[in-house]
Amino acid sequence: MMKKAENIIVGISIGDLNGIGSEVILKTFEDPRMLELCTPVIFANVKILSFVRKNFESTVALHGIDKLDQIVIGKVNVFNLWREGIDLNLGTNDEKVGEYAIKSFVAATKALKEGDIDVLVTAPINKYNIQSESFKFPGHTDYLDQELEGDALMLMVQDNLRVGLLTDHIPINEVASHLTEELIFKKIETINKTLIQDFSINKPKIAVLGLNPHCGDGGVIGTEDDNVLKPALKKLFEKGTLVFGPFPADGFFGSNQYEKYDAVIATYHDQGLIPFKTLSFGNGVNYTAGLNKIRTSPDHGTAYDIAGKNKADYNSFKEAVYLAIDVYNSRNQYAEISQKPLKTKEKQL
Repeated sequence: MMKKAENIIVGISIGDLNGIGSEVILKTFEDPRMLELCTPVIFANVKILSFVRKNFESTVALHGIDKLDQIVIGKVNVFNLWREGIDLNLGTNDEKVGEYAIKSFVAATKALKEGDIDVLVTAPINKYNIQSESFKFPGHTDYLDQELEGDALMLMVQDNLRVGLLTDHIPINEVASHLTEELIFKKIETINKTLIQDFSINKPKIAVLGLNPHCGDGGVIGTEDDNVLKPALKKLFEKGTLVFGPFPADGFFGSNQYEKYDAVIATYHDQGLIPFKTLSFGNGVNYTAGLNKIRTSPDHGTAYDIAGKNKADYNSFKEAVYLAIDVYNSRNQYAEISQKPLKTKEKQL
């Protein structure tokens, strides 16, 4: 049985309280129609969110709860993770605030694992002030990869534009050494499966960008494209995965070649993220593909420079909520179809 739309529980980790996370969350749920699509549960404290709400003159009605079995469908629930007050200094980097960001994220991840929430949407954190003895991860994705089943893959999404990465948060001088046949197989198989089960695309077509300028120009500007990427992609294609490339990255987006494919895989972070963020006009979403649970986030950071000024654009966060719901529904439909294959009529003799 699929859940009714409004019964889909969207867990939200609060992110850095000195950034724009609280603002974009409240702005998203000012529209009452959002509560017809899902029931949000914000992992924070109702008093601090009430303070933020006053600051932005928000009209959102907040419903504080102390246990996750107290969630009320159709309300903006705030799960009180802590009782003490926090001194906020909007727009500043504060280690204490970073501790609360991680407290929220860890609790929301636990609720996701245990099925208390259906999907997780994470507000932006500051990667520097979250580091501690108990949390030594570069960001959300790495922690989720440890805590959940599967292999996490960063997939940036805006409508039909989907950009994945073979390597993500590693220094540029280490990218080439990370590009192995094993990694390429794992990442492309993850994206292929994601496109089928999470985006309802029957036979996805995937493009892969080359590592070097002009894909190495036959070895003149590097050999990785000819020696590593091409053979791996050929093997995958022969196994039935519709993967194409490597393509020279410089003209791929400008010539609109990306429109012919269901996903584009970049070899390193900026190669994929710069064109994606240029094309997505602030409506992009970061989706953690490849895991047994669903997590999305907006494609921006804490934006300290505009925090508290009522200037934050909430579209990316709203799109992150929409995508989490869409993927949840697609995944459920795929599971139903997989368990109940269509019966074919027996041939009558």
